[in-house]
Amino acid sequence: MRRIALTLLFSVGLGVALLSAGAPAQAQSGGQEVGQGAGQGAGQRSGQPIPRMVSIKAAEANVRTGPGVDYPIRWVYRRLDMPVQVIAEFDKWRKIRDWEGDEGWVHFALLSSRRTVIVTAPETTLRRLSDEASPAVARLAEGLVARVEYCEPVWCLVTVLGYDGWLKRSDVWGIEPGETLQ
Repeated sequence: MRRIALTLLFSVGLGVALLSAGAPAQAQSGGQEVGQGAGQGAGQRSGQPIPRMVSIKAAEANVRTGPGVDYPIRWVYRRLDMPVQVIAEFDKWRKIRDWEGDEGWVHFALLSSRRTVIVTAPETTLRRLSDEASPAVARLAEGLVARVEYCEPVWCLVTVLGYDGWLKRSDVWGIEPGETLQ
């Protein structure tokens, strides 16, 4: 499982700032996974669609090998608003998949319906308007998490570290193919 410290490269006007974004810490692995399998449909407990995109709402969220506190912790998310995909449900537990394809179980209370994306391109440009020729607002590095305000077929309006602008959907993970957000 690839878990690395990620950086954010921002250039605003003539100034450049380099910030460090924390990545989830590794924990123990092992155990068997149980519960409803992944597939299209509605969750048996929530009635919400499966799969669906959500985000981590806790400063720390344990990801377990199965749906319960008796299952070992696989890793811990330490990034608020990290986007994840719910792929199964069992009682009050949700099986999630992250942008790297890793899967595990979290308690539903640690998840939010707030939509976020994570930059997957090595570097991308946050633009003033949803147009490739629009002026740059900032440069964003892989691993940066942004809150989604609105999504069109090609572009998403996001807020990140106090900046608002448009990102190409192809440079982020957290929006389903063909999905638009109003």
